[in-house]
Amino acid sequence: MDLLLLAPIGSVLALLFAAYMAYTVMKHSEGTEDMQRIARAVREGANAYLKRQYTGVAIFFAVMFVVLLILALNGFLTIFVPFAFLTGGFFSGLSGFFGMKMATNANARTTNAAKQSLNAGLRVAFSAGTVMGMVVVGLGLLDLSFWYYFLTWFYRDLDAAVRIQSVTSAMLTFGMGASSMALFARVGGGIYTKAADVGADLVGKVEAGIPEDDPRNPAVIADNVGDNVGDVAGMGADLYESYVGSIVSTSALAVAAGLGVDGVTIPMTMAAIGVIASIIGTFFVHAKEDAKQSVLLAALRRGTYISAALIAVISFFLVWQVLGMEHIGVYFAILSGLLAGVIIGYFTEYFTSDSYKPTRDLASTSTTGPATVIIGGLSLGMRSTSVPVIVVGAAVLASYFLAGGAGDFNMGLYGVAIAAVGMLSTLGITLATDAYGPVADNAGGIAEMSHQDPEVRRRTDALDSLGNTTAATGKGFAIGSAALTALALIASFTDEVARIVQTQGLDFKLDISILNPPTLVGLFVGGMLPFLFSSMTMSAVGRAAQSIVMEVRRQFKEIKGLMEGKAEPDYARCVDICTRNAQKEMIAPALTAIVAPLLVGFLLGVNGVAGMLAGATVSGFILAVMMANSGGAWDNAKKYIESGEYGGKGSDSHKAAVVGDTVGDPFKDTSGPSINILIKLLSMVSVVFAAFILQISLF
Repeated sequence: MDLLLLAPIGSVLALLFAAYMAYTVMKHSEGTEDMQRIARAVREGANAYLKRQYTGVAIFFAVMFVVLLILALNGFLTIFVPFAFLTGGFFSGLSGFFGMKMATNANARTTNAAKQSLNAGLRVAFSAGTVMGMVVVGLGLLDLSFWYYFLTWFYRDLDAAVRIQSVTSAMLTFGMGASSMALFARVGGGIYTKAADVGADLVGKVEAGIPEDDPRNPAVIADNVGDNVGDVAGMGADLYESYVGSIVSTSALAVAAGLGVDGVTIPMTMAAIGVIASIIGTFFVHAKEDAKQSVLLAALRRGTYISAALIAVISFFLVWQVLGMEHIGVYFAILSGLLAGVIIGYFTEYFTSDSYKPTRDLASTSTTGPATVIIGGLSLGMRSTSVPVIVVGAAVLASYFLAGGAGDFNMGLYGVAIAAVGMLSTLGITLATDAYGPVADNAGGIAEMSHQDPEVRRRTDALDSLGNTTAATGKGFAIGSAALTALALIASFTDEVARIVQTQGLDFKLDISILNPPTLVGLFVGGMLPFLFSSMTMSAVGRAAQSIVMEVRRQFKEIKGLMEGKAEPDYARCVDICTRNAQKEMIAPALTAIVAPLLVGFLLGVNGVAGMLAGATVSGFILAVMMANSGGAWDNAKKYIESGEYGGKGSDSHKAAVVGDTVGDPFKDTSGPSINILIKLLSMVSVVFAAFILQISLF
């Protein structure tokens, strides 16, 4: 049997299971009329936002299609690149869209299920998250399978070695479309959600002293909409891009390593195995009626660990069957990536969950005011970077040498790339635990706004607090996989340059030594880019949040009887402000990622671009981990205080923690998670435009 056929089979299986899980969620009741009305308002706001975003992004994709087509017609790219760019972006956006539709249909159903029991609420929210996870891997495999089989048919008359090189070289470029869509979705959604969240918290909780998700707060619907467009649609597009990026870069490096079709078979088949393992893992996620976060964490961990164990076992037989015992080191490279993902996830939980000492210590700093909370959160985030850096470094070394890097440099690079595939092989269930969080968060808001029994809110708060931790874990997982994928893409870039130089007979020598001035300057520029990018996205959130703060203050002042609960706020106005600001503010950061490689390529040449990619990967990885973990810890420290510690809700400690949380919101939900897309998009753009950069460079 041709094992590559498992890729399209796995795609169909994932999409069918997603449809089944969606059906099971939709069978649950949305509850009371009030709950249905609120859920409907959130759905309408999310749909309106995505419609406006996708309309704007469609213009960008149309322009880029024309640019790529012109380059292709002039011989700089293969003719398939413009079309692959479109399909990559389309499927990336589609995966986010399906995930968001499911999340907005599951929020009130989760609230209603939480009336029955904590486990019932967990199952509904997690099932909705599973739809997101399965849609991402299903559509990713569908896109990969289509291009692989189409290009194999198109190049059928070429020699086998030349054919597989042509196929993988063309496939490598469609990741640029997925990366571009992911960045727009992540940045735009992140600006939207955090502008609404920060604005609602600063005026509602801090100034007016009303509870979170209080229906009197005009920004509360916008806040709930934001959870879906940022943390579901954005995250789905983000991890779709990581998933396909790791597989296509590994496939390209397989050719350089001399493994041919067999080397491509391993990552494609592993992705299909991951689908089956993730489906099995979902059936092990359940909890007893106990609101302790450690119990809930154990429930979600159980599913992820079982999936990882299944992949670890089956991958051995896959590598043995396809590559033989002489390359069994590739299996251990896969294990190193899989293990690295599990370790990064565990330590992200350790630094961000209020079940552990770091976040509890951070909560204690609230007794002396907002300044110490902010100092403590920054310190925690910086400290938390040590473990992921060491783990990823160990995974790179282990995968390189285990795959045979000591004897064959290209085999070592293939090992690093396959480690990234190993880390992402459990994506179906890992993303399910991540996308579950926004559903639980919305469920808590609906419970508050529809005046449910306090016990229902207690259960949804327990699910929401867990969601903050799983979201932080998902971000750590995405950032760790981005670092490995980016390394593989840098290797793919240098391979692509070497291939172009050889086939076109150019007089050029690649020199990426740090003693080479263009490479060194590129290294500094790349190290700076994540900071510049973060500055742009943080400022965008700040400006958008100011607009919401002013609007909420205006409504509290001008709408008579609003604070007494006798009048209805103008929710739609806040939704519209967030939507307009997010669309406007996302353009500059997204274009930076596309323009930077071309500008550096023009000024410093290919060597400078390689330096830029290395610098951006190193600084971006560390900065993203720091931001994600600081933000997650600030959020859970606030929730820990709300559970009754240090004075509980409304106390001075709580107000200090809210200020810390508002700083952490753009850290963990806008800038931090967008950086991992930035470092991969820089690499993808560099690969696609490699031939063009070689021709137009000043060096």
